[in-house]
Amino acid sequence: MYLNGLCAWTNVPERVWEVYIGGYQVMKKWLSYREYSFLKRPMTLAEAEEVQSMARRLAALCLLQPELDANYLKVKRSTWSAPLL
Repeated sequence: MYLNGLCAWTNVPERVWEVYIGGYQVMKKWLSYREYSFLKRPMTLAEAEEVQSMARRLAALCLLQPELDANYLKVKRSTWSAPLL
């Protein structure tokens, strides 16, 4: 993932880059709001470091996904419906 011609984030798994939430590609959308043409300033070091933190959090979610999906299905099967009044 390139910030510019000189700076890049390496070893970001494709699965992490491809995470969508609410119909938006998370990392791509976040970075789009930090483009120079949008902010009229360069990205700060803190913002660049946030990209690294975001990638790590999304990677953790990707690793947890099978367990989260299984838990969701378990809860969904055990819900109780109230009778209609």
